[in-house]
Amino acid sequence: MTTLTDADIARAHTLLPIEEIAGRAGLDTAHVVGYGRGKAKIDVASLPQKPRRGKLILVTAMSPTPAGEGKSTVLIGLSDAVRATGANTIVAIREPSLGPVFGIKGGAAGGGYAQIVPMEDINLHFTGDLHAIAAANNTLAAMIDSHIHHGNELGIDPRRVTWRRCLDVNDRSLRNIITGLGGPAQGTPAESGFDITAASEIMAVLCLSRDLKDLKERLGRIVIGQTYDRTPVTVADIGAQGALTALLRDAINPNLVQTLGGTPAFVHGGPFGNIAHGCNSVIATDTALRHADIVLTEAGFGSDLGAEKFFDIKSRTGELDIAAVVVVATIRSLKFNGGVAKDELGTENLEALEAGLVNLERHCANVQKFGLTPTIALNHFVQDSDAEVELVQKWAEKRGLKAVVTKVWAEGGAGAKELADVVLASLVEKRSAPLYDPAAGTMESLRTVAREIYGAADVELSAAAQKDLEYIKTNGWDKLPVCISKTQYSFSDDPRQLGAPSGHTLRVRSLVPRIGAGFIVAMTGDVMTLPGLGKKPAALGIDVTENGEITGLF
Repeated sequence: MTTLTDADIARAHTLLPIEEIAGRAGLDTAHVVGYGRGKAKIDVASLPQKPRRGKLILVTAMSPTPAGEGKSTVLIGLSDAVRATGANTIVAIREPSLGPVFGIKGGAAGGGYAQIVPMEDINLHFTGDLHAIAAANNTLAAMIDSHIHHGNELGIDPRRVTWRRCLDVNDRSLRNIITGLGGPAQGTPAESGFDITAASEIMAVLCLSRDLKDLKERLGRIVIGQTYDRTPVTVADIGAQGALTALLRDAINPNLVQTLGGTPAFVHGGPFGNIAHGCNSVIATDTALRHADIVLTEAGFGSDLGAEKFFDIKSRTGELDIAAVVVVATIRSLKFNGGVAKDELGTENLEALEAGLVNLERHCANVQKFGLTPTIALNHFVQDSDAEVELVQKWAEKRGLKAVVTKVWAEGGAGAKELADVVLASLVEKRSAPLYDPAAGTMESLRTVAREIYGAADVELSAAAQKDLEYIKTNGWDKLPVCISKTQYSFSDDPRQLGAPSGHTLRVRSLVPRIGAGFIVAMTGDVMTLPGLGKKPAALGIDVTENGEITGLF
């Protein structure tokens, strides 16, 4: 029997006219700008003002493993199931990055019969948002270099320029570079480097801005380095905020596409959860909440990364109420956390499954610390045995939780009918409380997240991070939220520590002020802001036929 690929399923689907999808989202076509076939941008500034009326459902997951959890797939299938109940439903999720698409992780459009389409467009250039962000990022880098080259009126110390270039490609050779070589006409030699576009502060700024005015103001606050006397230099000092805003004028508008089940989907922004705040744009989520009964969104990786940042950064910035939380898990990934090798995950192993449940238990407990009781979506694989499913469901029941078997890859929205019923019955009205008060200071915020969410005993700053903290305090930035950059594979900063490690020390190697975004980034462990390609990247399997059809893209 031939197994259909995600691309086969997406390609066989007939897209509904984007105008019809806009109508389902409550949008007049006068406010929708078409981008080719099957996708559009929403001109948010022209929309009539409406109060928020939707309930927001956050989808997160257990710690990711090589077995795959299918968080986006579950969210998309769940959205179709919710819409089938008669609720006006909108999906609000992040855009894919080309780095993972051509690397090893894959895209962000779901899979099987639970996808957003046109899948190939979404996973490749889409509407050009990430390219616009990279262009703005690199325009700023060029303007900084030009200012220094032409007299350096601000007295910027070239050794202390902290602004890096970016590109949406995994390229380890560009992590650290030297610019300005070749003599005086080529600029001032200086150390620099590249980050992946998803890690650019401009990506974070775009995703946390409320409107074009807020975007411009946030861009102006970005700190790009220091003068010779250690005074911070901002984008506004350089005078670049107007040009950057011009480059991002269209990118700030959310993108509209559809699920295979015909549910409207706002796909906008793409910060990674392990190196940034990991959530789609505030503008897209806010627009969805003003036009739908139910809005489903996600945050990158597990509760320790994306969900924590959703509650402590995005919800605080966007003044968002979360009505329900879904934690996605798979029996395969639970067994992996219980010590089973990747190639043996299809074999029944109740002992390993029970051992791996500590990981899921920690993620559920993390959600409960924000005042919400999660529903577990048990994303089903054909190799899962009845005994394994029963073990997980009984384990959940003993803890006052519900683990609902979900089969959205094979069945689309029909495979999430029970999940939809359970989640809709769990909706709450109260506002979820953040975990910490940033006014307590950077170190106290770090300790709170490390202890309460990661199970750590304490936080340890390197010598460089201690200097960073003094710089942050000196400039009055010590009361901002923290955005911890950490491996997604473990609650610790060591990706090899599976399950639910506790009592460890979170090691912080540097603290980076992101004043435009409005948070302090804490770099931990060996997390890198520009990934590299593996020995056999996904790009090797991607091709184009003579008639222009893309092959090998999932």
